[in-house]
Amino acid sequence: MSIISRKNQVTLPVDALRAAGLEPGDDLRIDVIGPGRLELIRTEDLVREFAGVFDATVYPDGYRDELRREWR
Repeated sequence: MSIISRKNQVTLPVDALRAAGLEPGDDLRIDVIGPGRLELIRTEDLVREFAGVFDATVYPDGYRDELRREWR
C-alpha cells in the first residue's frame, strides 16, 4: 500500500514492480484507466508495438527523395 505525497509522488512496492518486469531507470507512460485506476506502460514496449507501423501505403517508395528535392 502507498500514499500520494504532497508533491504527488508515490512509492511503489519493489515486489510489485519486479513482478511486472519493471526495473529502475525504465521509462514509463501512465494511462488513466478509470476513476482511481492508472496503468504503467514501459515505453520500450510501445516502440516494439508500433515499430514498422508506417508501411509503403503511408510513405511510398521515392517519397523521401521527393521531399528532399523540395528543399533545394
